[in-house]
Amino acid sequence: MRRSVDGFAKLLPTALAGRKAKLALVAVAAIAVIGVAGAFTWNANASRAPAVAEPVLRPTRVAEIQYRPHNHSLMLAGIVVPRIETVLGFRVAGKMISREVDVGATIAPGQLIARIDPTDYRLAVDNARAALVSAEADYARAKADLERYQALRGSAAFMNQTLDQRQSIASTTLARVDQAKSQLATAENNLAYTELKADAAGVITAVQAEVGQVLAQGQGMVKLARSEELEISVGVPEHRLKTVREVSLVTFELWSDTGHRYSAKLRELSPSADPLTRTYPARFTVIDAPSFIGLGMTASLTLAKPEPGVLAEVPLSAIFQQGTRPAVWVIDRATGTVALRPVVIARWRDETALIASGVKDGEIVATAGVHKLEPGQKVRPLLQVAGR
Repeated sequence: MRRSVDGFAKLLPTALAGRKAKLALVAVAAIAVIGVAGAFTWNANASRAPAVAEPVLRPTRVAEIQYRPHNHSLMLAGIVVPRIETVLGFRVAGKMISREVDVGATIAPGQLIARIDPTDYRLAVDNARAALVSAEADYARAKADLERYQALRGSAAFMNQTLDQRQSIASTTLARVDQAKSQLATAENNLAYTELKADAAGVITAVQAEVGQVLAQGQGMVKLARSEELEISVGVPEHRLKTVREVSLVTFELWSDTGHRYSAKLRELSPSADPLTRTYPARFTVIDAPSFIGLGMTASLTLAKPEPGVLAEVPLSAIFQQGTRPAVWVIDRATGTVALRPVVIARWRDETALIASGVKDGEIVATAGVHKLEPGQKVRPLLQVAGR
């Protein structure tokens, strides 16, 4: 048994050495195979041409240049007001005994508004009528005396001096009749003035007296805004006066009826500014008034005048500042390359610019990301819209 163990111990190193030699041979063979495959693969790749990556086109929003007439417009906010607003009052003095209207009432021509006590004025009419009857009686007697005396002409009892006296008396009494008629008419008018009536259609905007109040002659009692002619009152800034004077088209839109425009025209422009707002009051007459328009409504007034020549409108985002001059990126339709071109801006607006020259009609320009473009760069138009 001892000999067997010793023999196995002697044989073990020899077996391990053979095993290692076999593993080494296998590793060398594997490396050789990998080297041959790598060389073959390198030779195959070397025989192919290197692939060139295609450039990625930058998507760009564009606008087409279209030259057409434009208007220089100005928008102002105003209020609908009456052209005529009258303060109505009694033409005679007295104590007001009734009032038939309130603020906001719609008045028709001739409608009763208020009354004052008519007692004294009715008595004045009675006195004037009695005075007229007395004057007419005096005239009738004087006229009869004159006619009888004229019948004595040619007799011994006829005297020219007496005839003159009778003619004078007849003329005087006739004048007193006319005077009495005038006094009666005045008294009747004063009696009629005890009733305050509207002289035009409109709306009551203010009441300045109440029942029981004693009013002086001509004292204001109510305010009547006439409805036959309405206007839009606006305040014009001083740097916009020239534009307002030169406008050729005026339209307005009511805030309560957006989307519908109506015509108006300038009637009055104040030569001096309002001391509080420092704007110049202007009045625009409403031409095509809608049926629902009311006093005090707010309106947006648009004033327009034609721009000289034809202009192209582009978004402000299309303008690239090249030094001190504005420019745009023009895109070639065939190649898609961009080129920077200076332009002349006729007018700047809130969201757009009007180009007078520098680009041609029908060309397309970039309207977004203009500060990231470079000359000669190729782009891919995303959207083509006219004028914006």
